[in-house]
Amino acid sequence: MTTRIGAKTKEQDRKADVVLLLLLVAFVAAFFVSFALGRYPIGPTTLVKVLASRIFDIERTWTAQVETVVFNIRLPRVLIGAFIGAGLSLSGLVYQGVFRNPMVSPDVLGSTSGAGVGSALGILLGMGYLAISAMSFLGGLAAVVLVVMVARRVPSQPVLGLVLAGIMISSLFSSTLSFIKLVADTDDVLPQITYYLIGSLTSTRTSDLVGCAVIISASSIVLYMIRWQLNVMTLGEEEATSLGVDTRLIRGIAIVGATLMTAVSTAAAGMIGWVGLVIPHLVRMLVGADYRHTIPACLFLGSTFLMVVDTVSRTITTSEIPIGILTSFIGAPFFLYLIIREGRRT
Repeated sequence: MTTRIGAKTKEQDRKADVVLLLLLVAFVAAFFVSFALGRYPIGPTTLVKVLASRIFDIERTWTAQVETVVFNIRLPRVLIGAFIGAGLSLSGLVYQGVFRNPMVSPDVLGSTSGAGVGSALGILLGMGYLAISAMSFLGGLAAVVLVVMVARRVPSQPVLGLVLAGIMISSLFSSTLSFIKLVADTDDVLPQITYYLIGSLTSTRTSDLVGCAVIISASSIVLYMIRWQLNVMTLGEEEATSLGVDTRLIRGIAIVGATLMTAVSTAAAGMIGWVGLVIPHLVRMLVGADYRHTIPACLFLGSTFLMVVDTVSRTITTSEIPIGILTSFIGAPFFLYLIIREGRRT
């Protein structure tokens, strides 16, 4: 029996490795396609030469305009989209695992709503771009702090306390956001707030790339380092504790990492919903539920997904469609499918 189980596990690992390799190939393909399509298309050969010219001495066969488009416009946007897609996807995976609920998404702790309130308040007060991003980030963190403080009042049901507190804080911040829109100038400020909160990569800047890259990369590394503890916690609170896992510590690390990724993503691009719900489900269908495989798979698939959606958003019509609208079109039907599937199982 042990031999059969071991052979089955190795076979699953081999299949997961193949899927991860295919996801990596898809990520590279999506990266180059994002440059090839658009109002100013750039071929893959030219792109490789332009990028390599910063490291190697290569003969210039392209115009200065191409170099400007690559380094100042296209490359920062594509990379930010990749990091945000990876961060939101991994956040959803972690939240669903920690709360043991497949319907959970990154905004379960109110971090998305809090970040939205912070950015809206910054716009209302006439702050600069960097200050608005900082306000958005602080708003997301403030929401999580409030959720944790409320959840501590329910020590006997820590997971349930966090979920209920998250719903309450999200509702509170949503009401605050509505009030900010109500008092905002309808001619100038309100349109800015509305467009920002829809979710778009149009206004992202190179400075956003540094914050996204550092925070999302660091959080991903930390989460991957505790992957086996996360696997054990899927067995249940008591079982994980009996196996020597400090569930409170691991849950705290996972929630902080996921929240940081959600907050920095919202600060950079506004509210981009449904990514954290859709991608983790697709990943588990492809590679199973082992965090050794699901974490890298979420990073690859999430990045690929958002790069593809962003490419569609800026090429499907003459005027760019906010990326948050497209992700909602994809995510809402998928969420309905999950509800129907869970209902049938019940």
